Amino acid sequence: MLIVGAGVAGPALAHWIARFGWRPTVVERSKELRSGGSAVVLRGSALPVADEMGISPRLRELRTRATHVSLLDAGGRRIARFPLNSDPARGVEVTRSDLSAVLNRRAADDAEFVFDDTITAIEQDESGVDVTFRRAAPRRFDLVIGADGIHSAVRRLVFGPEQGFTTDLGMYGATVPLAPGAINDPNDMIVLGAPGRMLALHPSRDTPLVNFTFRAAPAHEYDRHDVALRKQIVAEAYADTGWRAPEFIAAYQEHPAPYFDPLTNVRLAKWSRGRVALLGDAASAAALLGDGSSMAIAGAHVLSQALAAHPDDHARAFRVYEAKHRREVEKRQRRVSLLASFMVPRTRYGLAVRNAVARAAGFRHSRPTQHTEPASAA
Repeated sequence: MLIVGAGVAGPALAHWIARFGWRPTVVERSKELRSGGSAVVLRGSALPVADEMGISPRLRELRTRATHVSLLDAGGRRIARFPLNSDPARGVEVTRSDLSAVLNRRAADDAEFVFDDTITAIEQDESGVDVTFRRAAPRRFDLVIGADGIHSAVRRLVFGPEQGFTTDLGMYGATVPLAPGAINDPNDMIVLGAPGRMLALHPSRDTPLVNFTFRAAPAHEYDRHDVALRKQIVAEAYADTGWRAPEFIAAYQEHPAPYFDPLTNVRLAKWSRGRVALLGDAASAAALLGDGSSMAIAGAHVLSQALAAHPDDHARAFRVYEAKHRREVEKRQRRVSLLASFMVPRTRYGLAVRNAVARAAGFRHSRPTQHTEPASAA
């Protein structure tokens, strides 16, 4: 079996597939695992899977330092502060790169990993799949799983062009790491809201990270590989934003390769075609929810169980996997538009409503608990 992508879904699937008797090959376009990256929360159905994989103790060791969220208005004044969930039974926040590294180490002894390569062609017949690589010699596999993210090469080669399966939310996400001294409180995540824009400073674990999330019309002839254009779009979007925005824009301009991508949802009528199936964001990305990594880990477990239950009938295994896992991801995708309106309101009025709700919630969290002292014995 060939698994394309060594981010989160790919190594998670490799681990389970190996436990069920396969020796998978994992190919990854990057030369090495990426460092840094946004924080992700492992929650819900991913938690028992992580427990069963034996990685939960390590993830708890690597959890980010944020314990509170401070919400600022457009002028940089704090209007609310909330405690973050600290119960590991409900969720563990780690950086995506730390999660990926843990999963890759977990699968390293049980799979063949090939970095700095990717697929360029897929041809399948009733008995197998012939795969052409950019660097390595062509090989034949029984199955191919595309776990290569929103811009999946597997999906493009087998199902068709990306634009046929993605829905643009009219929003962008961009991130850049900062020096450790850029934060005042290592436990406080700070979020500034302005009409059509959100700016978040996350302490992460070792390296603070700035997240830009904003609404904008799609750039003319946008090329996601054009770093200069990325920087121009971010600078223009936050040009009149106060607080520390100029400092963060400068950091974004100075970084050689800051992250940037339109926020999109991925939807397909069917996640498999013949001997090829999709997993994780390649099949069902849901922007803004922060559930991508959890869904990837849970989906990898569901797919591996289906293949183990039907080892000689991949078509049936793919149907079982999709029927079970699609219910989970579609519930999340239906919430995206509502969440986008709350997180990044388009107008000043919408922002005022959001801030009023936040103030009320923050007040409720900050009220001291009233205790009644027992009467002293006479």
